[in-house]
Amino acid sequence: MSEGSAKALPAPGSPEEFRMSLMEHLSELRTRLLRVTLSVLALGALGLVFARPLYGLLMRPVLLSLPQEAASFVYTSAIEEINVLMKMGLYCGVFLSTPVLLFQIWSFVAPGLYDEEKKYAGPFIFAGTLAFLVGTAFCYFVVLPSMFQFLLQKEDVVQVQRRLELAQLRESDALRWLRLGDFDRAGAAARGALGDLEAPGEGQASDGALGITLNPKDSVDVRLRLEGLGRLLDVALARAPAPAPAALVDALNKRELAVKAYGADHFAEAKQHADEAAALLTSLDATRAQDWADLWRLERLLGVGTAQAEAQNWTKPMLSMSEQLSLVLVLELAFGVIFELPLVMMVLGLVGLVTSSFLFKYQRHAFVLCLVLAAVITPTGDAVNLALMGGPMMLCYELGVLLVWLVERRRNRAQAAA
Repeated sequence: MSEGSAKALPAPGSPEEFRMSLMEHLSELRTRLLRVTLSVLALGALGLVFARPLYGLLMRPVLLSLPQEAASFVYTSAIEEINVLMKMGLYCGVFLSTPVLLFQIWSFVAPGLYDEEKKYAGPFIFAGTLAFLVGTAFCYFVVLPSMFQFLLQKEDVVQVQRRLELAQLRESDALRWLRLGDFDRAGAAARGALGDLEAPGEGQASDGALGITLNPKDSVDVRLRLEGLGRLLDVALARAPAPAPAALVDALNKRELAVKAYGADHFAEAKQHADEAAALLTSLDATRAQDWADLWRLERLLGVGTAQAEAQNWTKPMLSMSEQLSLVLVLELAFGVIFELPLVMMVLGLVGLVTSSFLFKYQRHAFVLCLVLAAVITPTGDAVNLALMGGPMMLCYELGVLLVWLVERRRNRAQAAA
């Protein structure tokens, strides 16, 4: 054999020593995919045992964003719930198979690496699994709560409801003090509740100045006023001597007239009779007239505020189990994959498919692509959720460029030393 025709043997441990044909690569890839599939099925069967509690845990950010009276999901077919639980078990297998998937990826690319690079298998699998868990945790604790609050909660209605809840608690305390005969504490509680409702800012309620236009036929305000008047009359009757004072009897008659007017849809007349009944209550004790007046004003304002909240919140969420599970799982997987981006770029750099100079050259293009992908994946159009997805994607890209540069630097030093 002539010297010119002789072929140099590959160096031991070099990638050339392990070159494979195309069919061998495809066969190897098929084997790796089969192992990953079997792992997903096996762990998915295990996940089916805990599918229901896992579904409740995964849907917790959605349920917390729903109004208290609508914090539940619906299913529209007899088998939808079973399908949801089976899907939950399958995706649980996908999540648990992350280390197996990373090991198979590393084993597939390992023949193209140098011996000193093959020893990074353990750190790669550990870091990849950790990155996936961090990405899903970031989505669960940061992205999902803010996203579903933006989608499912109307901020103006939320502010009104918060004020109403606090005022209703104070109103209950005021009535309890009133039953005990402590008018000072009852009046103080009523005035505190009025202050909560009328304080300037979002959700402010004002009798006669709602900031919205209520339907003239809307009976919510009147009904709640009459219920509040009934609670005040119950307390007054419990404390009244026998026989009851004439003013108290007249107040009861006025409330009956108000109820009749309410039944006939004469809401303005019903309000007038209710105010007249409350005025009669204030005449029971001249020294406590202001306390009774404050309590009645509180009942009126609670009715107005509740009517305001219901008028603004005229849409009600009704979420299906399967649709919400698909949405949450897509976002969880998307963030898990996004946080894997630096390691994927490092592996591509190890096998020589990308270089740090190439990645840095097209950095601006990559940032635009990250924003586009974030806008497509994120179901909301607000800037906050877009930044919560686009920001980590850009940071992961920058970290990937750094890892590729470190790989190249280490490889160049090894080749120079060889």
